[in-house]
Amino acid sequence: MDDVDRWRAELESKRAEKDDFFATHPQSPIPPEERDEFDGLEYFDPDPTYRVTATATVHDDPEVVLMESTAGREVRYLRVATLEFDLDREAEDLEDGTFELAAYQQESPNAEPLFVPFRDKTTGQQTYQGGRYMELEAERDLEDGDELVVDFNLAYSPFCAYSETFDCPLPPEENWLEITIPAGERYE
Repeated sequence: MDDVDRWRAELESKRAEKDDFFATHPQSPIPPEERDEFDGLEYFDPDPTYRVTATATVHDDPEVVLMESTAGREVRYLRVATLEFDLDREAEDLEDGTFELAAYQQESPNAEPLFVPFRDKTTGQQTYQGGRYMELEAERDLEDGDELVVDFNLAYSPFCAYSETFDCPLPPEENWLEITIPAGERYE
């Protein structure tokens, strides 16, 4: 099994696990009365093109970013890094180039994954209107120039996409990509 096949198998396994959680777990965002009809989330086909290596610029004095939430309140995050990555896509109608996404953490003494909410040209069309999220784990404290894998195939819709009982931060404008990212969870 080559690396791409192994990656694809791991991705499909994570998706099946998430579908099972959504269908059966008491903490699923799918309302209990709708779980019997739930037959899994919609996904874009796995595409290794959207698994990229990003270079981090670390912000030593992280700026506070107030993200609006779906319930209209503001949530405080710290912009801890900027991730720069290239997309080189063979399809003629998709834009190539270098792009940036900000990575955030909440003000917390506990180490937590980098939170990368974003919007792209699929938002509100093929994906949830409130944007999608990724969480990235660094193997150690990030330093300038460190490389990190950003896999858009793992992009997911927040719980508020499935139930109004959840309040979710909306991606700030600096994380609105002016390109199409047909990877990760779909939402129709």
